[in-house]
Amino acid sequence: MNMDELRSMAVFARVIEKGSMNAAAQSLGITPSAVSQHLRRLEQRHGVTLLQRTTRKLTLTEAGQLFYQGCAAMLAAARQAEQQLSALRDAPVGELRISAPSGLAGGVLSSALAPLLAANPGLSLRLFFHDEMVDLLELQVDLAIRAGKLKDSSLVARHLADWHFVICASPVYVAKHGLPQTPAELLQHDWVGVAAHEGLSRLQLTRGAETVTLSMPPRISSNNILSARAFVLEGLGLSLQPEPEVRKELAAGLLQPVLSEWSLPELPLWMVTPRREGQPAKVRHAMLVLQAALGGERHL
Repeated sequence: MNMDELRSMAVFARVIEKGSMNAAAQSLGITPSAVSQHLRRLEQRHGVTLLQRTTRKLTLTEAGQLFYQGCAAMLAAARQAEQQLSALRDAPVGELRISAPSGLAGGVLSSALAPLLAANPGLSLRLFFHDEMVDLLELQVDLAIRAGKLKDSSLVARHLADWHFVICASPVYVAKHGLPQTPAELLQHDWVGVAAHEGLSRLQLTRGAETVTLSMPPRISSNNILSARAFVLEGLGLSLQPEPEVRKELAAGLLQPVLSEWSLPELPLWMVTPRREGQPAKVRHAMLVLQAALGGERHL
């Protein structure tokens, strides 16, 4: 079956729906003669009469009735497919697949996306947490959040936020080991490092015109920032953490900042998509809520 036959079937179904060739021609934007040619080709191709034509009306033959049912089902399926595409374009529906660094698994991402899911019951979510780079196309990821400097690629990146880092410790650790008062005193303390994040064990602290750079040998090293944070919460050392990810722990007194009068380099966050245009509504809405929830973060 070729495209010409499919079009002829659509014309035939429109004739039946409209009740006349003239009405069908008008709705399709073609001439009555063109409609008649489509019907004639169908009958010649299949060797059956589909319509009995009189000057007053058109009557379906038995073969025409059966054929019309198939044509109508085809058109209904096409309309449904078109509606589904429109829904994907206009409303957040379907499965939203997001990739993000493991640190966002601590609740930052869920807090940002929960209102979107609550407001759109036709939307589902699948999250992938990776600290290493993953192939978005292979995983069919709609939207990725990536941290740090991005490599050149065909992906489209939009700046999301700049996250401030904080050196933190638990009250248990501070009670036992004391609180460092200068950057140099950090070297006298146990350090919990994150191996997967380049630069987290190399500290650059700035206060006014003064800059101090330290290389912190870790007592505990992890390739996952959540596990490193867990050791800090247990009182086993100091660690460098993104402030938005530990904000609740800081507010609750489970962690406390160290050398808060010194500033640290910020970490840029990016929203990355594999396509340049035609983004479905689920991606556009997710980007809006993430920008609203996380965008412009500069908490000092």
